[in-house]
Amino acid sequence: MASAASASDRRMSIGRVFNRAFAALGANAGTMFGIAFLFSALPIALLNLWQAGLGPTRDFGTNAVLIGGIYLASFVLTQLAQGGLVRATIAHSDHRTVSFAACVATGARFALPLLALGIVMGFALLLGFMVFIIPGVLLYLAWAVAVPALVIEGTGVFGAFGRSAFLTRGARWNVFGIGLVVLVLYYILLAGVGIVTVAITGFPSPATRGLDGFLTLSSVLGAISTTVSTAAFAAIQTSLYVELRDWKDGPQIDQLSDIFA
Repeated sequence: MASAASASDRRMSIGRVFNRAFAALGANAGTMFGIAFLFSALPIALLNLWQAGLGPTRDFGTNAVLIGGIYLASFVLTQLAQGGLVRATIAHSDHRTVSFAACVATGARFALPLLALGIVMGFALLLGFMVFIIPGVLLYLAWAVAVPALVIEGTGVFGAFGRSAFLTRGARWNVFGIGLVVLVLYYILLAGVGIVTVAITGFPSPATRGLDGFLTLSSVLGAISTTVSTAAFAAIQTSLYVELRDWKDGPQIDQLSDIFA
């Protein structure tokens, strides 16, 4: 553990966070985008396509149960993707290689703890935003690296919140800036999907067959955008964790990946 004096001599760099994240994505494109597609984007796309094909004569109760179950399974798979993407980003940060299977295994190991973390965080943030928005923003900034803290340090669900709050303390304006950039890029990506879909299919009408083509293309492009955004967000979040940990604890050269050995 670095001393307080040496920690104060270092500076957190937003540039390093993005450079590290995009370097990891470039070096492990097949693994990271593959995990994001298979375990996050594809289940959602298939569900959207299936829902689009439901007719009004189908049994509503049966469909509601099926859709609820599929959404839950999709949420669990998304947590698996998060854990796997954290592993891949950390491996690149430590100048190591890691296989697709090893990343999936890590994701599967932490899927349920990450699910619990997501549920607790979701409810807390919802309450915070309902109070007056600002409490929700402050909670989000404090817990910005709870996911990688849980996966990398094995803190447990509630320990991850405390560890993230410690790491982000003193750097939350930086975290806010990173989050703002990510949010803007995400909405640009969504806008691009909408523009391309309408440009190819035109504006759909429920009374015409054009609606089917619109929904199909929208689902396909949505899967692509979800793949990109899921992989990029996980890489940026994990890179932020590495930057904050180096800032607070001192550089962890070739030590983070040892946790998964």
